[in-house]
Amino acid sequence: MQLPIQSQSSLYAEPWEAQAGPEDLVEIARTADRTGFAYLATCDHVAIPRRLADAMGTVWYDPVATLAHLAAVTENVRLLSHVAIVGLRHPLLSAKQYATLDHLSGGRLILGVGAGHVQEEFGALGVDFARRGPVLDETIDALRAALGPDEYPEHHGDHYDFRDLGQRPRPAQTRVPVWIGGSSPAAVRRAATRGDGWLPQGDPRPALPAQIARLKRLREEAGIQEPVTVGAITEALYVGEPTHPVGRRTLSGKPAALAESLREYAAMGVDQIQVRFRSRSRTELTDQMAAFATEVAPHLNL
Repeated sequence: MQLPIQSQSSLYAEPWEAQAGPEDLVEIARTADRTGFAYLATCDHVAIPRRLADAMGTVWYDPVATLAHLAAVTENVRLLSHVAIVGLRHPLLSAKQYATLDHLSGGRLILGVGAGHVQEEFGALGVDFARRGPVLDETIDALRAALGPDEYPEHHGDHYDFRDLGQRPRPAQTRVPVWIGGSSPAAVRRAATRGDGWLPQGDPRPALPAQIARLKRLREEAGIQEPVTVGAITEALYVGEPTHPVGRRTLSGKPAALAESLREYAAMGVDQIQVRFRSRSRTELTDQMAAFATEVAPHLNL
């Protein structure tokens, strides 16, 4: 699941999140760890321009700092950047941060990356917004090298060039999974040819089968035999019959009915789903998480 609180866009944040803080994040992370969630995810934005602040908000926690904080209070749940805009930073800087996170967490990092969409953010950091796609492609390649087993990684490209520069600690994982976020044709191509996984952004259910078919066709054409982990973001969920408005697009009801609906994703070829629960407080959210884990999740892999 994507963590609440750490990003507060008006598109999805619940009212209670505005007053929440670190102790709430910790309790939510511990609940996810205790109840068997696969991963916790955080977003990435450096600065939001005024023109977008009403919609996006300006609350965007740093993903590395947030995931490192939560790694210290959890044991099993994996830690996903969904998604890191790695083209804003030199790959050696990102590699240092994420390798340290993987090392400290005992190998729980999933590095989710994406191109970004806020032009002013790129301009403020001196990065060419128009070239963000090619820069991201090369950054992924450079990160593959820098997060690999070699203490002295090597990469030679159009934008970055390095060798004979040692970085320790190394990641705990032999290969850090790289999942590519985005649903544009370029993002799907990138996931097919460079990713270990694909994180679609906002695709409705009916659009997923065609996207997945294209992803797998492009991967086969590239001659890549390793499987790709296909993800999906579900509709907002509420386990049980709500006694308050939860929005017409929220899936709610008995656990068996929710599970039946969510199994449609597996039938499309989706390997993992990211969920978000409607809630009026931290306690209601953690109760929803626990109910999902015990009453819905056991029926998803039948």
